[in-house]
Parts: sequence; structure tokens; C-alpha cells
Amino acid sequence: SAVGRGPEVPFRSEAYRISALARGKELRLTLSALDPAALPPQDLVFRFGMSGSFRLCPAAELPRHAHLRFLTRESPPRALCFVDPRRFGSWRLGDAWQPERGPCVVSEYQAFRENVLKNLDDRAFDKPICEVLLNQKYFNGIGNYLRAEILYRLKIPPFEKARTVLEALKEQEQERRKKDPSLTLSKKVKLMQENPDLLELCHSVPMEVITAEKQLFDPEDSDNYAAFKDWLRCYLVPGMSSLRDRSGRTIWFQVGAWGCCPELGGPQTTLPRGQQSVSSLLGLVLHSLALMPTQVTSPVKRRHRAAANPPKSEEGEEKKEEEADGPRKGRARGRRKAAAAPALPDPEVPPSVRRSRRTSARRGQGEAGSP
Repeated sequence: SAVGRGPEVPFRSEAYRISALARGKELRLTLSALDPAALPPQDLVFRFGMSGSFRLCPAAELPRHAHLRFLTRESPPRALCFVDPRRFGSWRLGDAWQPERGPCVVSEYQAFRENVLKNLDDRAFDKPICEVLLNQKYFNGIGNYLRAEILYRLKIPPFEKARTVLEALKEQEQERRKKDPSLTLSKKVKLMQENPDLLELCHSVPMEVITAEKQLFDPEDSDNYAAFKDWLRCYLVPGMSSLRDRSGRTIWFQVGAWGCCPELGGPQTTLPRGQQSVSSLLGLVLHSLALMPTQVTSPVKRRHRAAANPPKSEEGEEKKEEEADGPRKGRARGRRKAAAAPALPDPEVPPSVRRSRRTSARRGQGEAGSP
């Protein structure tokens, strides 16, 4: 489309086939001409951002924000469209996955698990588990609603330190191997189904959505969206609580299970079931206050930071928006500037009256400052 941000696709063929392969949060399309000698295949790798999707519709009834279209030869023709209302998604030419993304939690489960457990010394795991679950270097494919559902099912406090949670899994796995070193694959699958751990749920919870009979994520289809809402147990569910983490993303969790505050170094907060509804508001306020020093910076520091960091590329900004719909920086600063700006003189007040007011004010300051 004329407003699409992606590159032009140098592929023109009267008859071609489209195949797809997913890996984490990326999707690779391969366009192959039916006559292989006529044109070499063309690969495109898509990132969906927060609102990207594919839709098949009549070519005469294109949806809004259809930024890339593949037309069929039938009569009347249809169009396979990449639709992205918020434009956080993108596509690029070539078949290469993004190098900073780890193994896929769905299609490369064993490699994903090993990648996490062997790198627990990484400073990334110093953060709360709810933030680490969005790190695509280790949890490629986990997004905001999935992390909430996974932590809720295991009753893991979202602000518990990630390394604390995952090291326990590593120890359990080592003990399991010592007890039964000849554990077969079928027994492993059975144990995983009976008592899944965090990493296993990172695989099985997305699979529940993928294998669902209906496509659950179309808000324009009321039946499908209702099915998705019924599937959710925590995310956006009435009665659950939410907080913004340090990256600006909203984490949903069960009231009374918000975990420890890493900034304060305090113990995990747990309440008796009867006291959760009474004390939850106080706990949320205390946790919000604990996060404030990491979110507020002085105007001087912001100016130095802006000077040190030149503007990022458009692709970098899109990636930032995809991974964190962060806090709107700069608004508070704008309000402070507006409040500090000198008031303009009132045109209705004569100049002589204004001068007398200033004189009276100076005299009052002098009297107040005298011993």
C-alpha cells in the first residue's frame, strides 16, 4: 500500500505458491513461482508487532491498514493481506531470522529449555520473572497475555527474581535424572503433563491456543473473541489485579500474589486468603512506590541522555513498541515546563496598576526578609 513502511517486494509472477514457517514471534513466507525456471523464490520475514495479522478477503473489499497484498487469479479475485492498524509490525527481505532471538518455545522446545537453564548466570535473570518472560533472547514467542496465564497457573509471584524461580527448576531436573537416569521420552511427557514446570508451560500454553479449533484473536468476530476471553484465566479477567513493570508493560496477576520488590530487597509478600481483599490495595500502593525511583529521572539527566543517544532508526522504534508499550516519556517534563513558564500580563489590567502590584510585592518580600 502507499502508506506501508515495509520494503518493496521484487517478485512478479502470474502464478506462484506461498508457504509459511513460524519461529517464535516471527513468520517467514516463501513465494515460489510455479515455473521454477522463470523466477527464483523470494523470502519475507514478518514481525507482527501488537496488532499485525493475515486476512483472506475479496479483493474488492480490502480491510483498512492492509499494507501488503497477495492477489489470487480466481474470479472474483481474493487478496491475502498483511493487516497492521498500529503499524508496529514489519517485513524484511530474505530468509534470516533475527539473530538476537532464541529458540522457539513451541517448535524448538528442548533447545529453548537448554538455552534458559545453561545461561542462568546472565544478568538478564536478575530481573523479576514477569519481565524476563518477555525477553525474546530466552523466551522467543512469549508475549504479555501468555506470561500472565503461565505465572497464574503455577501461582508464581510475578515480581519474584527470575533466577530464584529457574534455579529451582534446574535443581529439580538434576535430582530427577539422578533418581531415574533411564527416563524415556514417554515418561518425560507424562511427568510434564501431570506436574508441568514453568518452562514446560511456556510450551504447552501457547500450544493450547495454536491447536484450538477456532481462531481466537479476531476482535471483529464477536464469537471468536468471546471464545478467547473464555479461555483466559488471568489476563484482563475481572477480579485480577495489574501493575506496570519496569519496562512499561502491564502484568496481570492474582490479588495478594505480587511477590517481592527487588528494589527494596524485601521478602515475598503473602497474605492469608481472608485478608487478601482487605490488604491488597495497600500492597499494590507500596509496590508502586517501590518502582517509582526506577521510573522517574530529573530533567537534567534526561537532557544528558538525549544528547548522548542520537535518534534511533525507524526499525528500532518499531521493535521498541513491539516489545514494550512503555510509559509515555516526556509528558511530566512538559507539564513542569508549562507550570514554570511566566504568566503573560493580563490585557484587561492597566499598566499603572500592574506596576503598583509589582512594587507592593517587592515591598512585601523586603518586609518578610528583614530581621
